[in-house]
Amino acid sequence: MAKTPAQRIKKHGSKAAVPQHSLPPVINHSTSRSPQKAQNNTSLILIAGVVVSLFLFWYVHLLTLQQLTQLSGGLAMPDSLVGGFDAGYVGQLNAAMDDDARGQLNYVHKTAGTLFPLIFGFTWLLLIGTNVARKTLRWALWAVPLLFVVVRLWGNVAIDAALGSETADAGQVALASGLTVAGWVLFVLSLLAGAAAVFLRKKPAKTAN
Repeated sequence: MAKTPAQRIKKHGSKAAVPQHSLPPVINHSTSRSPQKAQNNTSLILIAGVVVSLFLFWYVHLLTLQQLTQLSGGLAMPDSLVGGFDAGYVGQLNAAMDDDARGQLNYVHKTAGTLFPLIFGFTWLLLIGTNVARKTLRWALWAVPLLFVVVRLWGNVAIDAALGSETADAGQVALASGLTVAGWVLFVLSLLAGAAAVFLRKKPAKTAN
């Protein structure tokens, strides 16, 4: 029977050979993240973000806002007017829409109208960040979707404020109209920035066979 280290020391003293034991390193293969795996995860998030953004754009602009025209005598909602609007148009909307109709538009702004710019902005920040290596260019492209999110959310509040007044205030209407136009312009520029980021993506060098 093999002797224990204590028994060997007792018998041979300081000359006893005591085998050294070391614990094997703890390796958790489930937490290993290769660059390829990280890239695949990012791609999945991007695809999900693009799909959700497309759905919310369709839901807000092509479905809900179009349905609200049934409550405004056929007049388009301010959000849909790419070229903006004036105090006269807001006065017509106020005359055609009752409190319930304005409340429904406000509800859209607080729900899908808020989720759309936030999810779109996050997706485009991730798209640009994963494809553009140069820091200065990346921040320049990031500025566009960030501004879009701020302007779009501010525009929702401004439109509700303009429609909430009994008489159309020229200053409120001008602010709401300007933010609406700027929001559409920044949305298009954001799409172009995302396309530029994909185009400028550095392709991995091919290995020689």
